[in-house]
Amino acid sequence: MTAPAYSSFAQWHSKGRHASYLRMMKSPGAILDLLEVQRPAGDMSRPALPDIVLIEDLLGCSRVQGDLGGGRFDMTTAKGTLAVAAPNFATTVINDGSHRLRSLAFPVAQWQSVLDEAGDGRCSFDSTRMYGQVFQSPAIRSALRNLWALCNDEGAPSRLLARAAGLEILAELCRLGGAPLTAAKGGLAPWAERRCLEFMRARLSEDISLDELAAEARLSPFHFARMFKQSVGVPPRVYLTRLRMEKACELLETTDLPVTEIAQEVGYSSNQVLARVFIKHRHMSPSDYRRAVRDPRGSAAPQ
Repeated sequence: MTAPAYSSFAQWHSKGRHASYLRMMKSPGAILDLLEVQRPAGDMSRPALPDIVLIEDLLGCSRVQGDLGGGRFDMTTAKGTLAVAAPNFATTVINDGSHRLRSLAFPVAQWQSVLDEAGDGRCSFDSTRMYGQVFQSPAIRSALRNLWALCNDEGAPSRLLARAAGLEILAELCRLGGAPLTAAKGGLAPWAERRCLEFMRARLSEDISLDELAAEARLSPFHFARMFKQSVGVPPRVYLTRLRMEKACELLETTDLPVTEIAQEVGYSSNQVLARVFIKHRHMSPSDYRRAVRDPRGSAAPQ
């Protein structure tokens, strides 16, 4: 019998023999796949898949043996340990105990050209020395923690968030592997900054991507993200959230549109998502904000 073919790490975990262990998955249009799995002791090997996979051990393992593409290993791991599995490699993993993992999968087709452009060809999925290495990285763990927190607030990550988070993590993996990505020099040209900010304001309701913004500035996504932050002071995703909050406040103050419609106008999938983001940034719900600005004597003033 021919073994089934799977097009991605996410598909394998949702439809393959490990599907019952999947606890959570968030996927933004195949840019990144975020998964959390709870698995029993035993053989957790999988077929070759076209993704590079970053794995975070949430509990630690008493003993794990296998090969993630960098040679055989036999070790114990601690909580927070990271590892990287090679693309197009049938991994072998055997655990002595149950374990819980978070994984971040980068489809090679989506990311190789980005690496080539940002690293002048020095960092690639074929050449990295990180495969199968167990390591600690506070920078990567922080980036993963922030990515999961934003996903919990907003649902599946936007294309802008997915690409930006992926670039940040890949840049650190390349640095740890001895082939750091080329640093961007200086900020955006004035015309490029103006075009990008106008583009963001005009398309607040859409799931705009980092690639689209970079194209407006005629830069690669990697260099654009760094140059935007140098010019504006915050990453593109943070600036877009600010614009959405400003627009939401304006609509709450000046219209009687339902909060559900306002959420759609500013690019959020539901009024619940808008409420979570709004409370985080304005310290009150959208409805409370509307009441406060319309009747400041009867409510606390908005912050």
